[in-house]
Amino acid sequence: MYGTWAPLRYPGRAVGNPASRRIVRCVSDASLAPLTTLGLGGPAATLVTAADASEIVEAVRLADATGQPLLVLAGGSNVVVADQGFRGTVVLVRSGGVVASRRGDAIEATVQAGHDWDALVAEAVAEGWSGLECLSGIPGSTGATPIQNVGAYGAEVAETLIDVTVYDRVADQVVQLSAAECGFGYRHSTFKETDRYVVLSVRFRLTPQRESQPLRYGELTRVLGVPAGGTAPLGDVRDAVLALRRGKGMVLDPDDPDTRSVGSFFTNPVLDPAVFAELEARLPEAPPRWEGADGRVKTSAAWLIERAGFRRGYGRDGVAISTKHTLALTNRGDGTTAALLSLAEEIVAGVRDAFGVTLVPEPRLVGVDFSSVPA
Repeated sequence: MYGTWAPLRYPGRAVGNPASRRIVRCVSDASLAPLTTLGLGGPAATLVTAADASEIVEAVRLADATGQPLLVLAGGSNVVVADQGFRGTVVLVRSGGVVASRRGDAIEATVQAGHDWDALVAEAVAEGWSGLECLSGIPGSTGATPIQNVGAYGAEVAETLIDVTVYDRVADQVVQLSAAECGFGYRHSTFKETDRYVVLSVRFRLTPQRESQPLRYGELTRVLGVPAGGTAPLGDVRDAVLALRRGKGMVLDPDDPDTRSVGSFFTNPVLDPAVFAELEARLPEAPPRWEGADGRVKTSAAWLIERAGFRRGYGRDGVAISTKHTLALTNRGDGTTAALLSLAEEIVAGVRDAFGVTLVPEPRLVGVDFSSVPA
C-alpha cells in the first residue's frame, strides 16, 4: 500500500531490556492522506510502524538521535497535514489491547495507545463498565484522547482517567503522569503544550454497573427521556449517542463525505464575562452560554458561524462545511489541505468581523501556516 518495506535497526536500548536490538517496519515517501480521516496530506519522509510500546519508544529515540522532525500518528482523526507532507519521521502507532481488573468498587482498565477508542467504549458498555458511554462513536485512538481531553455529550476523558504512561523524550525514560499532572481543561491538556511526551497507554477508572453516569447534556437527556442528572442503561445511552452523532456526520462512513473530516474544526469560545456581555449587547438574540467553574462563559462556535452567514454545505475547491454539522469542515473527495485551511480562515475572519470573537482550530495542524491563529 505504501511502497517497499525495509528494516530499520536502532542500536539503542528498548524499555526494560538495554541489550535488545529490535526491528520495526519503515518505508520512505509514504502517503499520509489514507491514514487520516480527512483523507488529505502529502507524504512522510519516513513512516515507521510501531506495534507495541517498546517499538514506539525505539522509533522515537531513533528520530531524536538522528535529529529528524517527529510526528506521532495513530487514528489520524484530529490532524490536518500539509499537502507537501511531513519531511521527517512519522511513527504510526499500532499498539492495542486492554487489561482490566477489579480494584475495590471500581474497574481499572489499562489501554494501549493505539487501541481503537470506540472499540474500547463498546467493550466497556458490553462488560457493564460505566463512565465512557457518552463518548461513543468518536473516531481515533485511545492514546489521543487525553491529549485533547476528548469530550462529548456532557462527558470528558479527564473524568475517568487515572494516569497516562508516556515516554519522556527529555529524560529518556518511561514515566506515569497522574490526571492532575496532565493539566486537563476544556479540550486541553499538558500534552498540547509540548512534544516532550509520547503517550504509550492510558489507565481508566470505571464503575461496574449497567446504568450510565448521571447525564448532563440536554439533547441526550431529551432523546432518552430522562431528566438532567438522571441515568439510563449503558446500551441505550450508547445507541442514542451514536444516532445523534450519525445525524451530524460524526460517525465515520466511507460512503458519506460529511464524515470525511476531523470532527469539530473549531473549539467553542470561552470568554471572560465582560467580553461575553459585549457579545450579547451587539446581538438581537442571546447567544448560547455555559457557565464555567472559573467564572468564564463558553458559547457556541457553530451558532456564531451560522449567524456570521456561513451555512451548512458552503464551500469551494473540493472542501465544504458539512451539510449536517456546522463545525465540521469536510473534504468532498477532491479537496486539498490548502483549500480546507483557506475555508477555515474565511470562517474565522467572518466571525471575528461580525462578533469580535476569534475562533481557534481544534485539530493539530502539521506543516501548515494558519494565519488566523492568534499569537
